[in-house]
Amino acid sequence: MAENTKKELLLEGLCCANCAAKIETRVKDLPGVNNASMNFVNKVLTIEVDIPENISNVMGMSKQIINRIEPDVIVKERVKNYKKVESKQDIHINQTFIDRLKEKKDLLLIILGAIIYLITFFLSNGSNIKLPLYIIAFLLIGSEVLVKSFKNILKGELFDENFLMSIASIGALAIKQYPEAVGVMLFYQVGEFLQGIAVNHSRKSISALMDIKPDFANLKIGTDLKKVDPNDVNVGDIIIIKPGEKVPLDGNVIDGKSLMNTSNLTGESVPREVEVGSTVLSGFINTTGLLTVKVEKVFGESSIAKILELTENASSKKANAENFITKFARYYTPIVTFSALALAFIPPLIIPGAAFSSWLYRALIFLVISCPCALVISVPLGFFGGIGAASKKGILVKGSNYLEALNDASIVVFDKTGTLTKGVFNVTEIFANTKFDKNALLQYTAFAESYSNHPIATSIVKYYNMPIDTNNISNYTELSGYGVSADVNGKNILAGNSKLMDNNNIQHINIDSFGTIIHVAIDKVYAGYIIISDEIKDDSKVAIKELKKIGIKKIVMLTGDNKKVATIIAEKLGIDEVYSELLPQQKVEILESLYTNMSNKEKLLFVGDGVNDAPVLSRADIGVAMGGLGSDAAIEASDIVIMNDEPSKLVTALKIASRTKHIVVQNIVFALSIKIILLVFGALGFATMWEAVFGDVGVALIAVLNSMRVLNVKKI
Repeated sequence: MAENTKKELLLEGLCCANCAAKIETRVKDLPGVNNASMNFVNKVLTIEVDIPENISNVMGMSKQIINRIEPDVIVKERVKNYKKVESKQDIHINQTFIDRLKEKKDLLLIILGAIIYLITFFLSNGSNIKLPLYIIAFLLIGSEVLVKSFKNILKGELFDENFLMSIASIGALAIKQYPEAVGVMLFYQVGEFLQGIAVNHSRKSISALMDIKPDFANLKIGTDLKKVDPNDVNVGDIIIIKPGEKVPLDGNVIDGKSLMNTSNLTGESVPREVEVGSTVLSGFINTTGLLTVKVEKVFGESSIAKILELTENASSKKANAENFITKFARYYTPIVTFSALALAFIPPLIIPGAAFSSWLYRALIFLVISCPCALVISVPLGFFGGIGAASKKGILVKGSNYLEALNDASIVVFDKTGTLTKGVFNVTEIFANTKFDKNALLQYTAFAESYSNHPIATSIVKYYNMPIDTNNISNYTELSGYGVSADVNGKNILAGNSKLMDNNNIQHINIDSFGTIIHVAIDKVYAGYIIISDEIKDDSKVAIKELKKIGIKKIVMLTGDNKKVATIIAEKLGIDEVYSELLPQQKVEILESLYTNMSNKEKLLFVGDGVNDAPVLSRADIGVAMGGLGSDAAIEASDIVIMNDEPSKLVTALKIASRTKHIVVQNIVFALSIKIILLVFGALGFATMWEAVFGDVGVALIAVLNSMRVLNVKKI
């Protein structure tokens, strides 16, 4: 989505999850809006319009909707500058101070009201001051609720929790249930206060998992060091990273040696050693030595900026459970409210001797129970917590819909090179025909492969280890799935697999080897071959075993490598099916054939390196990029990015997804069950207003606390 058709609004002071859901729904229904997504955790509303010309009008109407539903919220257009210190000081600190003052004022009123309410218990029933004390306590405790409700009524905004509590408590006063009217308002306000603390704690916990932004960069200017914002550093600048500091920008080490804590990005507990020539990424923490780094990317294009943007945008891709709860809340509250009206007026008309006050009391219980906050808060919080927990483990999930979809994974398809194997190739054998010299064969091949970024090509160039004059290379062509063609010093060089030789009618040696064979032809004459060997990753076998253990039905490997190599690796790892010597388009065809034997609910995962497998990553239900740290192609093409090279992280992702689903389902079942039970009991006259308030704020508080459990990644 282009930036000029997408805007973000920061809603400072937003604390009502049900109101947040209403805002999202109504903004989404505005003309010219393609999509609107409310992130209750970050208090950010993301709006996407169809054409740039509509953005100003839509923003104006959106602000009107927000002010109508939540008049106390401060609305600001959000500009993502990733300036951690400035964003805290300039955007949040003033509102935080206001929020704290408001919290203290509200708490003071609640305490004063509670003290007066308690005094009434020590007075006799005939006391003349008992009723005035009830009224004073009620107004002190519930004044904010009553004022908000009155304002919302004037704006035509009914069915929110303030309106429901106001009607219920005033109704209780009307039927002379004074102690209960004050008591339930007190219980409600205390519950709301505790719920707010729990939600804010959740927000802080999730934010802490993702708080990996660097504060500053030590820019080297001549012999001096200047502490600057990372946004002010340019490509080519030299920065100094002291022990204990975060790496602010992606770069290359030009001096120094150190151990880096990469757990913020990769989830790895073992420090990574870096030295001259090593690449360091923003978000790493320097633990020991002093490093001098040449910056390779501006901050907006750095790994950390991409990760932050990816994580922040994850809330816009909602899971089915979230969408269900949003739709459910739109209809649930009005239905229960009208049911309450029917409960209040119909029974006294048709049941002989039925007292109106008794049925009105039951109807008031209906009203209090009807608020869906427990679901509206806890479900998105659970999914966002799951995304945060995955991030802490070095797994980036682009949306809660993908986290939810992982639970239905039945087939996992792996690419081989760089995914199950290390992708670090070494030349193990060079064979030249009698007409050719080995050194000349290696030289021609290295020149021909010098423009390619494929791991096999780079391994040949590295093994050659001599300067390559690109002026001697012309007509370079990379033949996807076959190899390369280039003219070197006037001679045409073909280097690639046996298919490349067959396509050019070049007779070649059919050799049976575990390694990857690069056949070479010079001016259409077969010159020999080079064998390149790769190694299986240390935890690939464990990953395959664990995937089967947690219920994956079939594991498949796709590769463009020769059949013998593929078969040996598949047997060593315990892979169910293997397809070898594939072109990129053939990998997609294999995926299509796998889909024919799957049910509609089952999902297929493809795990690749994210660079050469973009078509397959896009076709799969869930595309997982392996080793995507710093790779733009990996982040763009995939739905999930595993930030290091460990296949076992896929197992971790699946376990986090399962844990998140269980917690979300627990919240939905718990909240709905309690509400339905209390609604039935209330209608039958077995539930009091106390139980009703528990069905609202008590259930919401428990659900929020339960959602927090997903952040505990130590058990995974």
